[in-house]
Amino acid sequence: MIGLGDKFEGLKKAYILGILTVCYIVGELGHYLIGVTSRATAREINYGDHACQLNDTTLEKNDMPEQCEDISDLQSCSALNINGTSYCEWDYNGLGIDYQLLAGPVFILVFTIVGVVFGILGDKYNRSMMLYMCTLVFGVAIVLQGSVQNYWQLILLRMVMAAGESGCNPLATGIMSDIFPENKRALVMAIFNWGVYGGYGIAFPVGRYLTKLNVWDLGWRFCYYVTGVIAILIGVLMGVTLKEPERKSISGNAATQNKKVSLWKELLRADVIMLMIAASIRHCGGMTFAYNADLYYNTYFPEVDLGWWLFAVTIGIGSIGVVFGGYVSDKIVKKMGVRSRVMVLALSQLISTPGAFGSVYFDPFWAMISLASSYFFAEMWFGIVFAVIVEIVPLEVRSSIVGVFMFVINNIGGNLPILVDPLAKHIGYRESISIFYAGFYLVSSILFFVTMYFMEGKKEEEKPIDPVNAVDPSNNISRVHVGVDNKSYVPDNMTMQHLSGRTSDKNYY
Repeated sequence: MIGLGDKFEGLKKAYILGILTVCYIVGELGHYLIGVTSRATAREINYGDHACQLNDTTLEKNDMPEQCEDISDLQSCSALNINGTSYCEWDYNGLGIDYQLLAGPVFILVFTIVGVVFGILGDKYNRSMMLYMCTLVFGVAIVLQGSVQNYWQLILLRMVMAAGESGCNPLATGIMSDIFPENKRALVMAIFNWGVYGGYGIAFPVGRYLTKLNVWDLGWRFCYYVTGVIAILIGVLMGVTLKEPERKSISGNAATQNKKVSLWKELLRADVIMLMIAASIRHCGGMTFAYNADLYYNTYFPEVDLGWWLFAVTIGIGSIGVVFGGYVSDKIVKKMGVRSRVMVLALSQLISTPGAFGSVYFDPFWAMISLASSYFFAEMWFGIVFAVIVEIVPLEVRSSIVGVFMFVINNIGGNLPILVDPLAKHIGYRESISIFYAGFYLVSSILFFVTMYFMEGKKEEEKPIDPVNAVDPSNNISRVHVGVDNKSYVPDNMTMQHLSGRTSDKNYY
């Protein structure tokens, strides 16, 4: 029978997980909005490449004698027409090195460096208060992005937003690992880290359809105003309701509590390094798709509106995959230890690879089907990888290592997609995306398999010593105790009269 106190405690934990996840979702929504609004933003504040693009979405591909995306110069683009009516336009397309810098390195550089600082501070100071301040900072920065007038202002405000959002993961991860038990940890981390994909998925309808609604003639700017205000409100709510939990050690690293722990020694462990490398490659695949999905499908299928499809796949299928991955890894970790979590990572990314390739090369309908099948397995990874990290490192450096981990995977995985643009100019945009997106899923799967062998298996529980069959550790000889025969024992005060029975004293024992 669950008592009232237990029910309240369960609701309290659910609320904390919920508010932290919503905070992360809104932060990531602000992060990924640029990937959806980039074309409209570029045309207003002027950045990136020019390209020949379809200007009449009522046309089908079969109706056009020549495709707009096949044209590479202004004059040829302007000359394309049907019955004297031009159906293409030469304008900013939201792509190019300016966009890749804006989406990736500018954000990632600040996000990762400041994230390490927050990780170190989180091991020493009040994480809840720092998280509250971080949310207010990135909320205000998102609002201000809606008012920019040129490219450098957008660059600067994305850096400020990155600094604020960088505290979310290391601080929240430390808080949750102190609140939830081991048998729920991967599921909890998966739900929280789903905020990345939740924010990314919501960015599709928000960025596409709010921009088209042109509320108060604000266009794409309205998306940033709404997102930023919501973030500020969530920050205030966290400041009022979120309290700092008691810090707790985790089973596998409890033994280090009374020992001095070296951060560098923990970071240079083979299992930590391999996990960072594998996660970085996987993160590159995910970031490549995240930064380019909307622009990619608009480029190759401009006549098809895939906004709601992308939203449904990322939010719906992705959510199920995140929860399923956490649940499975929590269940089998009892049998195999932390190594089982890494096995789930490796298998899930391997299974997701064919669908990822299909989402790039198939036509819209089958591309979305392939994407859904891939996304279910692909998105298992993020929560599980953080569950692994907090379980294999000591309490004293947990937040610091999570911060460094984020620094590494974001600098490698978040910056590698900048190579998509130069490679696309040589082999094509579709081919470049397939390498950095689907190809890196496959590579990460291989690396996760390798990482498994650097992880410890399940530790055997200590069994109570059997006094009958104990073994002398000095000479490995079994000491079998057969007991003592008490038949010949005679108390000191017993006389011959007692033994012969010629006495009236019956209390001789």
